[in-house]
This record gives sequence, C-alpha cells and structure tokens, in this order.
Amino acid sequence: RIKMPKQFTYRGKTVEEIMKMDLNQYMELVPSRQRRTLKRNIAKAYKPLLEKIRKARQGSYKKPIKTHARDMVIIPDMIGTTIHIHSGKLFTPILITEEMLGHYLGEFALTRTKVKHSAPGIGATKSSTAIASKAK
Repeated sequence: RIKMPKQFTYRGKTVEEIMKMDLNQYMELVPSRQRRTLKRNIAKAYKPLLEKIRKARQGSYKKPIKTHARDMVIIPDMIGTTIHIHSGKLFTPILITEEMLGHYLGEFALTRTKVKHSAPGIGATKSSTAIASKAK
C-alpha cells in the first residue's frame, strides 16, 4: 500500500478554497484575536506591506520585501512569498507556507539568539587567561 501525503487543510478548507476567498470570509476562519487584529489594522498599518506583496506577485517589485510589522497576521495573499522580517537587529528571510496561515509574522523571526562565547577577551580574570594558555 502506498500512503498518499495528507493534504493540508485550515479549519476544514483546502488551500485552493482559501485562496479564492476574500479577506472578510478568511477572517471568519481565523481565531478571534487574529480576526480583531485584521479588522482593525488592515486598512492603515499593513497597506504598504500588502501593496509590496501584490506588486512582487505581478513581477513589478524586484527588491526583497522587508517589514518591521511583526504583528501582521499571515493571510492567504502572502503564501509563497519570501518576506524579510526585522528581528530587532537584522532582517530574517522567511518563506511563507500554508501552515503559517493565521499566525503572526513575528513568530517566525526570533528576536533572541543563543549566546556563543569564544576565548576570554582582554581584561578577563587571571584564572581565565591561564586556562587559555593551557589549552594551547
């Protein structure tokens, strides 16, 4: 028996069905917090980002799409695009997939990274400098 890969659905709707919906119909599918965010902010705060995404899909916007709008809810228009999301220090490129629908952009661009320490620097304690000389 060959197992078929499971088709992705969001709240019982396939991706094709969701792509055909307008924004108001999509808002009925998402949880209440995301619905409220979309209802209030889609008009003013996210217009420039959505305009860049539409232009990029048409091919008239060639630059990478960069945004600071970490609180933007991922909508079906974004699927398949790479958006560079600001993480506080740099822009992290994120490819938007179907599984990300209904989540916020900021969830995928982490703001905290693991600290990577190397050898002790100048002015370190005497014991730490002794360790560095022994390792050689």
